Amino acid sequence: MIDVWQAVLDQLDPARRVQLATPGELARYLNPKTRQTPALDLIDEALVEALNTPDGRLIISMPPQEGKSVRAAGDFPVFALLHDPDTRIVCASYGADLAVRNGRAIRRRITSNPELGLEVAADNGSVADWAIAGHTGGVFSVGIGGGVTGRPADLLIIDDPIKSRADAESTAYRERVWDWWTDEASARLAPGATVVVIMTRWHEDDLAGRLLERNADAGWKFLNIPAQCEDPTEDPLQREHGEFMLSARGRTSEQWEARKATAGARTWAALYQGRPSPADGDVFQREHWRHWARLPDLDRCKLYQSWDLAFTGSASSDYVVGQVWAHEPATGRHYLLDQVRGRWSFTETIEQMLRLTYTWPAALTKLVESKANGAAAIDTLTQRGIVGIVPVVPREGKVFRAEVVAPVLESHHVILPLPSYAPWVGELIEEAAAFPNAKHDDQVDALTQYLSHAALPQSNKGWSSGFVDMG
Repeated sequence: MIDVWQAVLDQLDPARRVQLATPGELARYLNPKTRQTPALDLIDEALVEALNTPDGRLIISMPPQEGKSVRAAGDFPVFALLHDPDTRIVCASYGADLAVRNGRAIRRRITSNPELGLEVAADNGSVADWAIAGHTGGVFSVGIGGGVTGRPADLLIIDDPIKSRADAESTAYRERVWDWWTDEASARLAPGATVVVIMTRWHEDDLAGRLLERNADAGWKFLNIPAQCEDPTEDPLQREHGEFMLSARGRTSEQWEARKATAGARTWAALYQGRPSPADGDVFQREHWRHWARLPDLDRCKLYQSWDLAFTGSASSDYVVGQVWAHEPATGRHYLLDQVRGRWSFTETIEQMLRLTYTWPAALTKLVESKANGAAAIDTLTQRGIVGIVPVVPREGKVFRAEVVAPVLESHHVILPLPSYAPWVGELIEEAAAFPNAKHDDQVDALTQYLSHAALPQSNKGWSSGFVDMG
């Protein structure tokens, strides 16, 4: 392979000379205003690795407007052509207009910087289809569904194959994208070709989801960089729990929080965290939830606490969840009144249990799963004079316990607070929608534990405890 780099460096103005070892360094050379972030550093590293790996396969998922497309679909093609001007590149996007715009931007980077040593062939006037003078390499831009017959690719870049949630939730459109990949795009890959897919996740069955599930043997690397760290042990940026990413747009933590609140839990989980949950879960469907704006007379209700505890209080442990419920016997409805959730140590967990008890003294029955820290928590609270604690032991698996209480939800008898009143409601609904495939299910566990005892008092299916509640 021709070593282009030294020739490029020799032509650069010494005052601007840089080691163009990554797409990010090239981007900063082409545009000094480029803002490099730790997330873009990871993307640069992954792109270089994919380019240098025969049959390299890479999927990049990151929040919108944080520079991933500009880097991977704009700077990276120039970087690849500098390494090898004979690289035949196909750039695809959800629509031909976006694909052509990307192709034009790549071409402009080359024509505006002749010192890079690349020249667009004079007989290639189309911004959607052009070659490097004296070489076989170049860029062909096409929309998803467009024909690529006769266009072998050494590098295929698919940027945003899905335009909107409406397209993502259309089975027909997802099939169209998949058919284009299987029948057209993948068939045009040259031996050893690199494929890079850049997208925000709209749906679990999107192109990224299908490639990871149906084409796993191809060795896809999935680089997902969430806006906010949820698990420090798996975070690619090695952040602390709850820490937001350094934004290429300069968003502050307060602005990230505002975006999170505006997006809502479902959109935030999909577009910003890269973990889309199904629109209709296998067990709990969104359409079955109801919300209360006014509570019934609590004096006519029986109040419960339901606790799902964790083993440790580390940043990587499961969450502790405590819920307060009101059962209205006259209507059979179940109202969620309050919830606390956090990664707490044993001492902090006891403090939270006491706080919720003092806040809701009428919630005399306290359901506590006796695994994890449950047994120790029950002993500690009993020694401190807390009454009404009911140890609960699950007899069946999580899915069985959830399926048993699902009809209560389907009959619209489970009433949650309005999200405007309790911001955490959205996350509960999203966790339930993804169940049993969600990363966390602690809120679902607390909910099913309560409903099993209050809504199914005669059978207590899936659980066993020291009492029979006829309320």
